[in-house]
Amino acid sequence: MTYDIPAAERALAFGRAARAYAAYRPEYPAGVFDTVEEFGGLRLAGARVADVGTGTGLAARALRERGARVTGVEPGAGMAEQFRRELPDVPLVRGDGNRLPLADGSLDLVAYAQSWHWTDPARAVPSALRVLRPGGVLALWWNDPDPAVPWVAEQQARIAARFGEGYYISDRTLPAGLSWRTRELRWSRRVSIDFHLAKLATHSAFIVLGEARGAEFLATERAHLLRHFPDGGLDEPYVTTVSVAVRPADRS
Repeated sequence: MTYDIPAAERALAFGRAARAYAAYRPEYPAGVFDTVEEFGGLRLAGARVADVGTGTGLAARALRERGARVTGVEPGAGMAEQFRRELPDVPLVRGDGNRLPLADGSLDLVAYAQSWHWTDPARAVPSALRVLRPGGVLALWWNDPDPAVPWVAEQQARIAARFGEGYYISDRTLPAGLSWRTRELRWSRRVSIDFHLAKLATHSAFIVLGEARGAEFLATERAHLLRHFPDGGLDEPYVTTVSVAVRPADRS
């Protein structure tokens, strides 16, 4: 099967699984926020931050815990509703990363956590730079399964065989015209097989496939995992990639 559902449709599909997304998706390691501060030359405490494509607020929560003054930006109704449940005291505006509904020069940091690949960089970059103050910071980061771990590589191959190469949105090309610094962080979390499968089910391909057909694949995947982890628990390994650029102070 070739997975050719348009990216825009996939991006908005998450609203159908917003509660599960909040429950099962991984948070971000502390090193992400250390890296943003180090590479961006700013302190998150007191910083004015937009978390774009905020979803259920995983990054927004962590940024707020660092003392940032966070505003979430989210296009999807279902995800926005869940965000308000998770973080009722954090401001949220409806909008997308291509047309930020925020004032010019109003922010110290614009962050796209697990969301930059849903944008059109030709529109998203000018929009982000417009709302940043001179010297403000643009940060992009992703959690990805670590393909260096054999069982993860095997699982990804099975998913690609089921959904086609279009399953993975793999173009992480950084926008030209900015000076980027990038760091990779490797980490893992201990979860049950069932928890891991519930996390897989929150990915856009499974959501648009439909519950019944997705459940069929996940049942087969559970059998594969039990061969590796007969006690029912596993370490879910991630590579978190963080890329940071600073808006030039003299940008007009």
